[in-house]
Parts: sequence; structure tokens; C-alpha cells
Amino acid sequence: MTFSTCDLCDVHADELQIAAPVFRDFGGRRAFCGEIVTLTCPEDNGLVRVAVTEPGRGKVMVIDGGGSVRRALMGDMLAAKAVANGWEGVVIHGAVRDVGALAVLDIGVRALAICPRVGARLSAGSRGDTLQFAGAIFTPGHYLYCDADGLIVARRKF
Repeated sequence: MTFSTCDLCDVHADELQIAAPVFRDFGGRRAFCGEIVTLTCPEDNGLVRVAVTEPGRGKVMVIDGGGSVRRALMGDMLAAKAVANGWEGVVIHGAVRDVGALAVLDIGVRALAICPRVGARLSAGSRGDTLQFAGAIFTPGHYLYCDADGLIVARRKF
């Protein structure tokens, strides 16, 4: 799917939320979009480990790590599993690691920062909640569009 967040904003401004530009680009795919799937897991990537093994074609995983950059919620191994299962992208309100490897994987990865320390593996957290961070609301079943010009959220697919 080809899209431009700028063009979507020009045509559908009243229907969109624009996230604050706080995310850095770490993935090999510079633009991605899809249906939102949410996880809440501060400093713990146990739920992420499960989610990346599930079919993700047409979906974007949005992870609320509470903004913590003390532990990485995704690295090369989890991202490779996400690629293998067709995920379009991942947005992490937290940190990632293995950034050299992430940069060559065919998946969009946006996160706040880098941290070499892996997340805990307790599977603490929840799935399917409506999340709010970076000035946007991420609701499961809504759509996320992300490219070099920004990250936007819409109730419907364009």
C-alpha cells in the first residue's frame, strides 16, 4: 500500500490524530501502516514475545512501555519473528536494542530510544487496551499510518 501521511492529512484532517514527533526510526521499512493491536508492558517484553509469533499481516503492534528507556522491549530476535509472521510495523513507547540488525529487517520500528538491557520476561501487562501517549489515542481496530513525515492514527482504513 502506498500512502503519504502529508496527503492523508490534507484530505482527511478532521478524521486524524497526529502523534508528537518523539519516535525515532529503527526498522528497515521506512513507511508502514495497518490495523492497531495494543500491548501494555512496562519494562517487560513477555507479551511482545507471544504477539510476534501470531499472524500480523495488515497489522501494527503498538506497545506502551510507559515511556521507560531502562529496558528494551524489542530487539533483533523478536523483530525477526514479527517479520516472519507478517507484521507491518511496531511502535514502542519505550526502548529497543540491536539497532544495527533492526535497520535491515523488513519491518517498520519506531521507538523512543535505545537501551542494551533486555526487558524482563514475566509477561506482566495487558493486551487490547486503548493506549494514550505522544498526544494520540491508539485504539485496537483503528489504523496507524507512519512514514518519514510523521505518525497518524485514524478510525478507519484509507
